[in-house]
Amino acid sequence: MPRTNRRREEEAPPLDAERILSGARRTVAARDGEWTVQPMAASNSVKAYACPGCSGTIEPGTAHLVVWRADSILGDADALAQRRHWHRRCWEIRA
Repeated sequence: MPRTNRRREEEAPPLDAERILSGARRTVAARDGEWTVQPMAASNSVKAYACPGCSGTIEPGTAHLVVWRADSILGDADALAQRRHWHRRCWEIRA
């Protein structure tokens, strides 16, 4: 039997449906500058956070957004340290 030079196909990692549905990190231009917006899946939300938009609580297990400045003059590390957790609707109203 002749030898084939085809590679064996490697198994692809399983798709993370929740990550796909929640979306990917993006940069958003708003009236007060540029912001990095990272969706947080409900399964990854393990702490309670205070939403700066409504001052309400984002309960553990609730999908929401993590937002920080993309155009900080103090640099990326400072901007990331200043990140805030927002209800999706509160962020949409604000932006």
